[in-house]
Formats: sequence, C-alpha cells, structure tokens
Amino acid sequence: MALPYQLYVQTRSPLLTGLLGLAELGPLVTMALLGGALADRMDRRRLLLIDQLALIVLSGLLCLVAFLGSPSVLVLYVLGGLLAGAAAVQNVARSAIVPNLVEPALMPQALALVFGLYQLTMVIGPGVGGLLIAAAGVKGAYGVDALTSLAMVWSVIGLGPQLPQGAAADRPSIRRSIADGLRFVRTSQALLGSFAIDLVAMAFGMPRALFPVLAVGVYHAGAAGTGVMFAAVSAGATIAALTTGWLEHVRRLGMVVIAAVLAWGLAVAGAGLMASLWPAAALLAVAGAADSVSAVCRSIINQTVTPDAMRGRMSSVFSLVVTSGPRLGDIESGTVASLTSARFSMSSGGLACLVGVGVVCLAFPALARYDREAAITELQPA
Repeated sequence: MALPYQLYVQTRSPLLTGLLGLAELGPLVTMALLGGALADRMDRRRLLLIDQLALIVLSGLLCLVAFLGSPSVLVLYVLGGLLAGAAAVQNVARSAIVPNLVEPALMPQALALVFGLYQLTMVIGPGVGGLLIAAAGVKGAYGVDALTSLAMVWSVIGLGPQLPQGAAADRPSIRRSIADGLRFVRTSQALLGSFAIDLVAMAFGMPRALFPVLAVGVYHAGAAGTGVMFAAVSAGATIAALTTGWLEHVRRLGMVVIAAVLAWGLAVAGAGLMASLWPAAALLAVAGAADSVSAVCRSIINQTVTPDAMRGRMSSVFSLVVTSGPRLGDIESGTVASLTSARFSMSSGGLACLVGVGVVCLAFPALARYDREAAITELQPA
C-alpha cells in the first residue's frame, strides 16, 4: 500500500502510479518461473527461508531511501520490482508446501484457511499502514514491515525439511525444468481456463492503482482512505475464505469460478459509480469476497490436477497469474484514468471483465465442465 501511495503523492500522476505494475512485471515473471523450478529440486523450506531474508533487506532499503528524502521514481520502480520478484518466490514455495501437510480430503479446507489467513493480513496491513503513514510517513510503514518480517523467518525455521516427492533423479537443467512445467500446463484445459479467467479479472477489473488516486483526489480521505480501500477488498476476501466449508461438497468448481468472477466484475463496476468512500469500500468488500471464492476454487483445481513433483512449477505458474494480473490491472487502470477519470476507469474495467469472462468460457469450455472428484481419481496412482 505504501509504495503506490508514495508514488502518487510525489508525482500526482495516475499514469506513473500505474506504471509501477510494469516495473514489477518483469522481475515477477522471471522469479516466479525460477522459484518454481527451484522448489521442485531443493528443500522448499530452505528456499522460503532465503527468500524471507531477501524481503527483509528490500523493505529495509525502501525505508532507507525514504529517510534520505524523496527518492526518484526510477529508484522506487527498481526496488518495487525486486520486492515483487522476491514475493513471487515466497508465494511459490509456500503454495508448494501446503499439499504435503494435509490429507487430500482436507485440501479444500486447508487451502481456504491459508488463503483466508493471508487475506486477514491484507486487512490488517493496509489499515495499520494507512495509520503509520499518517503518523510517521511511508518510512514508518517500510520500517515496521522490515522488522515484523523477521517473524516469518522464525516460523520457517520451525518447519521440518520439505523435499519434493517423486522428483526426477537426473536433475534436468533449470531451463528444461521450466519448459517441462509450461508443457504440463497445456495438458489441462481446465487449468488453462482457470488461469485465463483470473488474468481477465485482474487485468481489467483490479483497480488498486486507483485507490490512492480516488482516496486523495476524489474522496479527500488521504492515506487513511487509501488504507480503507485496500483493506476493504481483503476484508471481504477474508470472511469469504474462512466460510468456504460449503465448497467441500461442490464438485463443479469451474462453474463456481465463473460465477465468482462475474460477481467480481459487477461489484468493481458498481464501486466506480460511488461518489464517496464508504459505499465504494462496501462494494470493494463484495468484490473481495467473490475473488476469494474464485481463488480457493482455482487453488483446488491447480492442486488436484498436479503431481507433487510438479507442484513447485505449477505453483509458480499459478502465482505468476495471480500476481502479474494485478500489475497488468495497474497499467490498464492507470492509463485509462489518465485519459478519462479514475471513477470511469474503475467502472469500465469491471464491465470489461464481464465481457472477458464470456470469451474465456468460449475458449476453454473444460473449465465449466471441471469435476473435482474425477480429477482426484485421475491423479491417484494405479
């Protein structure tokens, strides 16, 4: 939350704020693919530990340059890109570990719990971040982030070794390993469809680059309002993720994904029509809840069609889609807002998301046909 807020306050440019997503995209793609290959050939706990240390260093550097004055936009782009790359490796390693900690029958509940707890931090983080920025500037937010990230180091140290199961003995090169993972994705049209529909939802319907623009320039709510808008999405997502027990009894998860993304687009479009902060935040919470249901279902689809030896690479592709989509959304929403207005950009993006869902359903009909029980049966060894 602090980084796009800092960019907008320094530049007053929605376009430059949105282009942060472009600066983050290259490192994110590269490190997600590399992290997936590494997670399928080494102890996933060790990979996660190394990555946590990198995240602490990068947050510390953002704090340092903020203390030294107003850093250039280029410096913020570079550090933001490196931070996005390190976060991508974290997501890959963490996602690849989860399936080996629970029985297959408990996978939906475990994935929902992990996603719900993650979203809870995304409620608390932006809310506290907004208060910290108001009290101590962005350097306060960066400093607290670096210090509290040490807790993740201790939690990772407490895990036992997390070696991938069934990994190839010949240890293919990193390049070949990545290529094998990408080829595996193409074997499942339902998996491809789940990736495509999330990219559509985020590229057109994720308006997070507009949150500081709207909070500062339209709602006149400053850093606190920016934090409210970020936190609203995650608040809805948290509640939805922690109440997804009903998904345990749902087999046609692809249909649930389609319905959830449609709800996301409608809620985002409605939020763009609101002239004040709290109605917009309420609709963003609805959007977050819909996205949470979609994310849990897509995670289940990903994990049930993937053998453990490939889970690092499939987690990398999943993470790549999940994290690159919002960056594309930053670029799209920031560009449209610079040409029109922030409210029009948000509403038009939500409507474009609805059109995109129709295109994905036509291109990947296997998504709507996906059956969880059948997928689990196929994955079981003969």
